[in-house]
Amino acid sequence: MPTYNAVTTLPGAAAAQALGEALETMQPEPTGIGIFEVEDGSDQWEVTGYFLDSPDPAGLALIATMHAAPDFAVVEIPDTDWVAKVRRDLPPVEAGRFFVYGSHDAEKVPEGRVALLIEAALAFGTGHHGTTQGCLRALDRLLEQGFAANKVADIGCGTAVLAMGAARAWPGARILASDIDPVAIEVSETNLAANGMEGRVDCLVAPGFEHPDLDAVAPYDLIFANILKGPLLELAPEVAGRTAPGCRVILSGLLNEQAPEIIAAYSAEGLDLEHHEEIGEWSSLTLHRPA
Repeated sequence: MPTYNAVTTLPGAAAAQALGEALETMQPEPTGIGIFEVEDGSDQWEVTGYFLDSPDPAGLALIATMHAAPDFAVVEIPDTDWVAKVRRDLPPVEAGRFFVYGSHDAEKVPEGRVALLIEAALAFGTGHHGTTQGCLRALDRLLEQGFAANKVADIGCGTAVLAMGAARAWPGARILASDIDPVAIEVSETNLAANGMEGRVDCLVAPGFEHPDLDAVAPYDLIFANILKGPLLELAPEVAGRTAPGCRVILSGLLNEQAPEIIAAYSAEGLDLEHHEEIGEWSSLTLHRPA
């Protein structure tokens, strides 16, 4: 049975949220609403309604007009086993010593690698995206240099793959992972269990550092934040305020052309650039707090 997506874009988070709320009033009602920032620095937001039945064209046109948005593009999605397809199409990812794989590739794990099992069905960062891969490579680079951390925070953790990488690297470290999305936290806990790491990472629902446990453990020796340019800029003072002397901060989720602005913002907070890697169109930054 096919499903249907109705998609449009418009500027501004508030306008996109209002449009998404209006979509929820349609009949037939959507099974879900997606609101995402377009990752090109344009402040454009994509609003998508997901429908089991073909949505009413007149209703979509009226809502778009009322919210000064372009007409919705309606796409019919064929009935496909997407989980099976993703599992077939996504190969394992190698990032330095780290090997990220799905259970269907368990036999491919090389000897001597740090293996992290992340199922494609739970895809909030499977390691295939250049940002996650860049963060794992940055972590591998720090380990090569002999860096060690006792306290680690993974902000916007998604699948918690970065937190799990840190837990494998430093078995005795205190590691906290937070995400604004409760589903991401459920996914993180499932992944930790699948990797035999129950209890190794504290998973918290929180935007940024807004959780008392995150403040109680600070300052940190290592902070990951693999999110987007806007939140990274907003978090700069909070990240810097929770760093111990010698702390490393690994940032990603930003396009290559956005990196200079992020570097400048964190430099103003006392965090110096140590390494900048580009993977495709995505940048990963390693910063440090002078000891």
